[in-house]
Amino acid sequence: MPMLILAAGGLLTANITLAAGKGGEQDIEQAVGEFYTALNALFTGDVGPMKEVWSHANDVTYMGPGGGFQAGWDQVLKNWEEQAAMKLGGKVEPTEMRITVGRDLAVVSDIEKGENTNAAGKVEKVSIRATNLFRREGRKWKMIGHHTDLLPYLAK
Repeated sequence: MPMLILAAGGLLTANITLAAGKGGEQDIEQAVGEFYTALNALFTGDVGPMKEVWSHANDVTYMGPGGGFQAGWDQVLKNWEEQAAMKLGGKVEPTEMRITVGRDLAVVSDIEKGENTNAAGKVEKVSIRATNLFRREGRKWKMIGHHTDLLPYLAK
């Protein structure tokens, strides 16, 4: 069912598929919006909001636009801290979002579009595929996985 979502300052349309059970679709929309708000804060050097949206469990994974495969909260956090230190600036927003919600897990697939600044100070366009995984922990959805295409200017 198409729905409007407020995320990172704009309205988005998402197709939401409910898997096992109902309830949680509005909560997952909020979690997605919080992640993209946290991502844009990270581009200013602020890693705090990213710490809030992620699960701190040992089974979380991150495969971001710079390459690599981080597993466990300590490795994932270290990567986010390194990215925050780069202060890439700009803004990225999700488009073409598809959300599948289960009882305790949700999958969000989208295209992340926007722009950042590379190490040489040049503005670079961003248009990459992304998959976000969320798990219900207590009464909140927490991110447990983020996987994107590579961005050549960030690849290690």
